[in-house]
Parts: sequence; C-alpha cells; structure tokens
Amino acid sequence: MPQVSPDIIDLLAGITPGSSLDRIRAQRPETREQAQQSYLALFRPKVFGDVSLAERQTIASFIAGLHRQPDIYEFYANPLEESGTDRWLVEVLKAEIGAGQATGPYGDYPEGPLSVENKVGLLYRVSDTNRDVLGERLSAALEHAHLLVFRPREASPQALQALLDAGWTTDGIVTLSQLVSFVAFQIRVIAGLSLLSAASKRAAA
Repeated sequence: MPQVSPDIIDLLAGITPGSSLDRIRAQRPETREQAQQSYLALFRPKVFGDVSLAERQTIASFIAGLHRQPDIYEFYANPLEESGTDRWLVEVLKAEIGAGQATGPYGDYPEGPLSVENKVGLLYRVSDTNRDVLGERLSAALEHAHLLVFRPREASPQALQALLDAGWTTDGIVTLSQLVSFVAFQIRVIAGLSLLSAASKRAAA
C-alpha cells in the first residue's frame, strides 16, 4: 500500500484527531483537501522538473524564517540538515534570513495616485560571500522570494527577467511563485488556528 502523507497543516499546527481544531477544519473539507494537495504537488510531485526538492525546501525555509515561524522553518530545513549533501545550506540560510529580516509590506508603486503610500524598506540582496556558495540561481530565488514577501508591489517584468538571467526557466519561475504563495498561506492558516485554539482555551477556563 502507498504511504499516506499526514495532513501538513494539522501536523504543523499540532492538531490531533477529534480536537476542537480538528472539528473546525472538518467543516471545510474541500479547503483542507486542496491545501494538502497543494503541499503534495509542491513537495511530493512525481516529477520535480526544473526545481529540485532541495531548492524547494531551501526556499520554503527562507520564507518561514522571514515570517519568524521557527517550527515551520525547522520542518522544511531539517531534511537539508540531515542530508549529507545539503547540510551546508542550513548555515547559509540562517545568515540570509537574519540579513533579510524586515517589516512590510513596503516599496514603491508606479507613479500615480498610489505613490503617496510608498514606503522605504530593505532592498535585500544575498551577501557576496553567500552568493558564491549558493550560486546565482538560488541567490536570485531568495532575492525574488524576499521581494514577494515584503515588496509585492514591486513585482515586475524586470524582476522576472532577473530570474531568467540567473538560469530559471519559465516553469521554474511558476513553481517558485507557487512556493512563496503556498508557504505564506500555510503560515497564515496556522497562525489563525493558533488564535482559535487560544481563544477556545480561554473560554473553557
């Protein structure tokens, strides 16, 4: 029999069968299933294509670290740390997460009525030392992920061209964007469930 992957949001949120949060999630079975299938498509596909598993885990760890979510970071980073070939990535990731910490969203809108909402913030770039270690491809991915997390208003054809110049294919860029969106969604859902759990405990007390 094929091994069944545990529901990733249940796992990361610490949801046990029959708990109040399990019952809440059970009210939206389609949403629950779609979230799980998105995870499997991104991290357990039959074919990884243009983006390797290690690259996916690195990008997901970086996003979780930027959001200051240590449990989610560990979930994606642990396989890298346990790997004989990818362990070096973890130390580089930690340094780049620290360098990329910011409060957002910020950035500039195109000139027009929304320009009054422009906000100055960190323009993140991978350090020269770590760029040599990561290579241009993965460095560009981290920089683009940081842009989507903190400066989404500045997503542009030029930003996509930077990925192409670094060796990303069109399909790879789609996967990268999906990774950023999914992990950010996962973080929001888990944060919301944590708030519901805390509120439920207060009410019970």
